[in-house]
Amino acid sequence: MTLASTTVDGPRWGPRDGQARQLVVICHGVGADGHDLIDLAPTWAAALPHAAFAAPDGPERYDMVPDGIPTGRQWFSLADRTPARLEAGVAVAADILGRFIDAELRRLDLPADAYALVGFSQGAMTALYTGLRRTPAPRAILAYSGALLAPDRPVPSHPPVLLVHGEADEVVPAARSRLAEQALHDQGVPVESLFCPGLGHGIDEAGLSTGALFLQRAFADPAA
Repeated sequence: MTLASTTVDGPRWGPRDGQARQLVVICHGVGADGHDLIDLAPTWAAALPHAAFAAPDGPERYDMVPDGIPTGRQWFSLADRTPARLEAGVAVAADILGRFIDAELRRLDLPADAYALVGFSQGAMTALYTGLRRTPAPRAILAYSGALLAPDRPVPSHPPVLLVHGEADEVVPAARSRLAEQALHDQGVPVESLFCPGLGHGIDEAGLSTGALFLQRAFADPAA
């Protein structure tokens, strides 16, 4: 059994200019850690110069490698991939991530809605599950190469969502984002998508630039 921490922490970056006005929380994929994606921050700072970025490590040690071998972190176990077990795991991760978001907003003296969630792969699953259930909702959710767990469950929050997925992804098939797109649309969640021809399980320049503009729009919208 993997023992989960009840708190998370990880690398931070920014803001590039002045005092923080927004918070962007980035969730890594399974087997990685916060350092894997914090380098997105300097790239996106051109569009969000007043954003603080945080990339917490997942609460659990990655459990799909033998004991004693150095490994990364996970948000929840993938050892049992039945829908009920995955939903139970991501629900625990969402609670832990939510407390991290609240603590960062207090630390930065920001309003409760001045944040966005970004995730890659398992981190995208975690960001979607968390953001669609938080009040206040995030200004935006960016889900790269992910999936919507518990797609039939009603969601109380309806933040704008951007789904980005490589058409050649052999780890999490692009069909998972297409299913997520339809499920979110059916629940009235404003959702956009970008499917990248030839891209495997990763993020390319098109996904980065589209994500930057999506975040910039979300934080600039006074009605959000």
